[in-house]
Amino acid sequence: MGILLLFVMITILGMIGGSILGTPIRRVIEKLMERAPLFKLIYSSIRDLLSAFVGKEKKFTQPVLVKVNTISELEKVGFLTQEDLSSLGIKDKVAVYFPHSYNFSGEMFIVPAEHVRALNMAPTEAMKFVVSGGVAMS
Repeated sequence: MGILLLFVMITILGMIGGSILGTPIRRVIEKLMERAPLFKLIYSSIRDLLSAFVGKEKKFTQPVLVKVNTISELEKVGFLTQEDLSSLGIKDKVAVYFPHSYNFSGEMFIVPAEHVRALNMAPTEAMKFVVSGGVAMS
């Protein structure tokens, strides 16, 4: 009974601490980061990139295989980010984000839609595959 009571108390204290203490501290830190010009750019970029993977609005949901070079049949794994680029005046092309291996960065390319093929795998598995350099496979 004592172990159960201890577990319940720790859980309640964790929830209270996370909401009452954690939220205001996080907001103060975010406000400080957004006031510093260089840190604001870096912080907002990293925050946006991380929220694209694990945030409420996951943006990298469609892993794709893109033919990068038609002569050598070179292909890369990426994530479809925009299917309609008509607002940029671009037709029949899509935007694909290619993460770098062993790094939390990447590049976005505009590629012909016919060179993009959807992969039948979870986005998290595709990201793990790319970031690990193709070593990690479940």
